[in-house]
Amino acid sequence: MKLGEFEVGDLPPALSVRSLTVAFGDTPRLRNVSADFPALSISAVLGASGCGKSTLLRALNRTLELVPGAHISGRAHACGVDLYAPNVSPAWVRKQIGMLQQRPTAFPLSVVDNVLFGARFHGLVDEPLAYARRYLERVGLWNEVKDRLKSSALALSGGQQQRLCLARTLATQPRIVLMDEPCSALDPRATAVIESLARELVSEYTLIIVTHNVAQARRLARFAFFFDEGELIDNGPCDTLLAQAREPALAAYLATA
Repeated sequence: MKLGEFEVGDLPPALSVRSLTVAFGDTPRLRNVSADFPALSISAVLGASGCGKSTLLRALNRTLELVPGAHISGRAHACGVDLYAPNVSPAWVRKQIGMLQQRPTAFPLSVVDNVLFGARFHGLVDEPLAYARRYLERVGLWNEVKDRLKSSALALSGGQQQRLCLARTLATQPRIVLMDEPCSALDPRATAVIESLARELVSEYTLIIVTHNVAQARRLARFAFFFDEGELIDNGPCDTLLAQAREPALAAYLATA
């Protein structure tokens, strides 16, 4: 683990984990992970399938504890709060740390009700249409759906649904947005749109993106974190880490990526 071996300038950590360990029953998935994710930047989480990348994200926003048999230990801090403290609500954590899933997860509701779903739960909506429009515009979707706001979101294309899901995530007003391979189910055009949005959003949000696509990591991320078999092997500035692999496991991964 190379915690602290690179300079992050004046960027404070938006999210920190210490000795984070996760197991499903007797099967370990993450082992003693400690890391700092800088604020208002894009961090890419890399590694082969099954190395614990998605498990990390689900531990960070406390959706992993919904999985039967999941055991979590260690500490995670964001927004000045111990996310696993007894007095901290999982709902509060999930509001502060939103997540965009690998595949679009539009609900079988209207377009506008999809956007407002989480925001209504958290009591954030006063004028529904204006509130929904704000976030549909934020993801560049308003002009495409303004004439079918009451129609089913499931009628949208895959790329549109993924932007709708991003609008729904942003509508809860998070500080951190986790993206779990958000482009893996999209075509190149839709992928380019999501990447463009990520570049825009980083001025307001801390983004942590899991990706198998090393080229995508190079295009988007300022920092990179490489996992292998549940362990954080190396981390640092993305350009440097991916150009000069210091660890054999990372070099082997890059050779086949």
